[in-house]
Amino acid sequence: MEVKNSSSCYKLVRLALAALGSAPKRSRPGLKKRERAQRILQRLEETYPETPIPLDHTDPFTLLIAVLLSAQCTDKKVNEVTPALFTAGPTPAAMAALDEETILNHIRQLGLAKTKARNVKKLAQILVTAYDGEVPASFEELEALPGVGHKTASVVMAQAFGVPAFPVDTHIHRLAQRWGLSSGDSVQRTERDLKQLFPEEAWNKLHLQIIFYGREYCTARGCDGTVCPLCTELYPNRRKPVIWRKP
Repeated sequence: MEVKNSSSCYKLVRLALAALGSAPKRSRPGLKKRERAQRILQRLEETYPETPIPLDHTDPFTLLIAVLLSAQCTDKKVNEVTPALFTAGPTPAAMAALDEETILNHIRQLGLAKTKARNVKKLAQILVTAYDGEVPASFEELEALPGVGHKTASVVMAQAFGVPAFPVDTHIHRLAQRWGLSSGDSVQRTERDLKQLFPEEAWNKLHLQIIFYGREYCTARGCDGTVCPLCTELYPNRRKPVIWRKP
């Protein structure tokens, strides 16, 4: 889903930076890592004071299914197919009663549709038989479900149950490297580094703010670590592009 109504301050900054592009640049000392983290927290809160969940859902079950379906697919595309799917299977019991082909027909336009359809049905069946039709509220139980990895479990724990978590997607993994917060050795390393740098009470909102910023300003192709407002604010003397490691 596209992010709307973000603060106009960064757009003004970008215009100012463009206007000053030919002016002599003074060398300024760089910020230390924790100073950068604090600045990022401040700027993202200014830019995205509200963080609506990009995937349309009505309860923990529909959020779980939507996040599962979003693997290697855009949130926009998932939101296009889930209304009909959730009308046919609004609860674990109703979804489990659908045959796999019916589920597949609803999500066929998504990547890995056959595998996802199989996992959705199996997951729904397990929720009915093992959890009385409820979504379990623990990382261990969620990650044991078909098609549910640590990132999906983290999103559900954070957004459905309010448990502090820091799901790391490709945007967060990319920006953490550009902002000098993590080496990018692995998604697990990025998650660990960000949890150490930011206060726990900020995690659930912050991970969405970083995603929004990565989609709107610090995109994979539109910024190389030297272009967007935050990259230039955090690293005023940086001249070389940052080559980030993909997850």
